[in-house]
Amino acid sequence: MGDNNLMSAANFSLSDYLKRIDYNGDISPDLATLTALMRHQLQSVPFENTEVQAKRIPSLVPEDIVKKILCDTRGGYCYEVNGLFAMALSAIGFQWYFAGARPMFYPSRRPKTHLVVIVSIGDEKYLCDTGFGGYGLREPIRITSDHEAIQQNDRFKINLENDEYVLRSLVNGEWALQYGFSLVSQEWIEFSLANYFNATSPDTIFTQKKLAVMQTAAGRKILVDNTLKIIENGSIEESNVDYAEAAQKHFGISTIH
Repeated sequence: MGDNNLMSAANFSLSDYLKRIDYNGDISPDLATLTALMRHQLQSVPFENTEVQAKRIPSLVPEDIVKKILCDTRGGYCYEVNGLFAMALSAIGFQWYFAGARPMFYPSRRPKTHLVVIVSIGDEKYLCDTGFGGYGLREPIRITSDHEAIQQNDRFKINLENDEYVLRSLVNGEWALQYGFSLVSQEWIEFSLANYFNATSPDTIFTQKKLAVMQTAAGRKILVDNTLKIIENGSIEESNVDYAEAAQKHFGISTIH
């Protein structure tokens, strides 16, 4: 089990976090709270890569993450939004650790550059992820082989394959690979190399496209360059937009220069 105290920031305030994600329900280290926190964060904090698109490497200094997301009301990608989520988990008293995950939507095998959070409640372990974008989880999912879950009309399943758990999402009627992970704790500092890779390599989606994703109660909004998809109750409305205007209007993101 990782040391939760390693993921903290002097400027983190649980009340500020709860206000940012618009949550005022019960707070205790149980599955109901975990589910509510993850849902609220996913519907309040956008997954976005404006820092990378501005040719900057996102800071992994915890205080910088807090300032960016809580004070400046921006979003971020997996390290930032899951890092913030972990700070809240620590403040509430959850037992958790970071794990590396291997993105599987690329045509070739990739290193474990994605960060997820594994939370233990009783004898069960749950995969939590507020930073995978497109067709990521909507709430925690219990980690066990051949497990399928319906989350707010979206379907996900986990299978154990070659000593690695693999997450799939049902997209357009087909099970789409998302990522693979194992139950191995990784320190926060280990993700600094992956962060550098994702922010600088021409082979990552983050350097190739402008991205913004946020879930809604009935679906999700996905902005890729100048294409906006609004998915609601299974129907998809697609339109051509100006990225900066759409980022501000639908995700609350001001374009960073």
